[in-house]
Amino acid sequence: MSPGSVAIAIINDTDMQVCEVYEAAIAYAVFGHPQPDLADPWYDLLLCSVSEPPAAGARGFSVRTEHGLDELVTADTVIVPSVPDGVVSRGEALPAAFIDALRQAARNGARMVSLCTGAFALAEAGLLDGRRATAHWTNTADLAKRYPRVEVDEAVLYIDEGDVLTSAGMSAGMDLCLHLVRRDLGAHVANQLARRMVVSGHRPGGQSQFVDLSVPVTDDDGLGPVLDWAAQHLDEPLTVEEMAKYAGLSTRTFFRRLQAVTGTTPLKWLLNQRLVRAQSLLETTDLPIERISEHSGLGTAANLRRHFTLHVGVTPTDYRQSFGAAAPARRRSG
Repeated sequence: MSPGSVAIAIINDTDMQVCEVYEAAIAYAVFGHPQPDLADPWYDLLLCSVSEPPAAGARGFSVRTEHGLDELVTADTVIVPSVPDGVVSRGEALPAAFIDALRQAARNGARMVSLCTGAFALAEAGLLDGRRATAHWTNTADLAKRYPRVEVDEAVLYIDEGDVLTSAGMSAGMDLCLHLVRRDLGAHVANQLARRMVVSGHRPGGQSQFVDLSVPVTDDDGLGPVLDWAAQHLDEPLTVEEMAKYAGLSTRTFFRRLQAVTGTTPLKWLLNQRLVRAQSLLETTDLPIERISEHSGLGTAANLRRHFTLHVGVTPTDYRQSFGAAAPARRRSG
């Protein structure tokens, strides 16, 4: 089964600069390069823009697209990268045709996604009304003020509301794109893709945007070895004290440094790693649920089901049916 078409919406006209290139490039890198050994077919990527001819330039870059709004409204997933700065800082209006196209895409059943300040476009289209949403933390106050019907959360990396997803800026856009791959094609495919792109395999959306800059983050901060060690011993009842001791740090210092590096607490980091391990085992083995719960360090099958359903959104059994050993073959065969 194909994961569908993904339209990246490039906003440009004679009065506006192109969206920030970084977020658009992230989406292109994730969805625009086929990975036949991971899943075949891959996504069908469409670069769509507002103007005719569909071209735009900003800060020495130029973007030329092959598609316009007619193709955008029929896509399975629509991604809006950062909107032009004037939309955020000066309240400039977005092109009416573009906003109408977003509304039509949503009515057609598209999954609507924003990266960074792309949330302003979804909000303008009314697609975030009554929903939780986020953007880069420097812009969330403006987003909340301009669109009071949106429940803005400035602290998280990304928010998944099912058919509408929003992310913070910069690297959080990559986290959300990989989250989409994980939803569509499973954790194994998403983790392998992240490894190829040399990025973190899974940062949960509820992780904080903020990093404590008072704690130095360097290549030799001592956390790499302890995190690798912990990842290899997830089936054991690890404690924060044990991890701190392995790192040669006090518990308090270890807690602060891990939170500075990962944006989350040690126990939440451990839970996330255990869920990732459980996902991998569900996809690649025929182990019973009880054994998977033991290997992933979640204890009982009931505990695995509770955490898995809460954080992944489906039961382990349903997840295995969608992404288990037979699923990749089904995806490759179409």
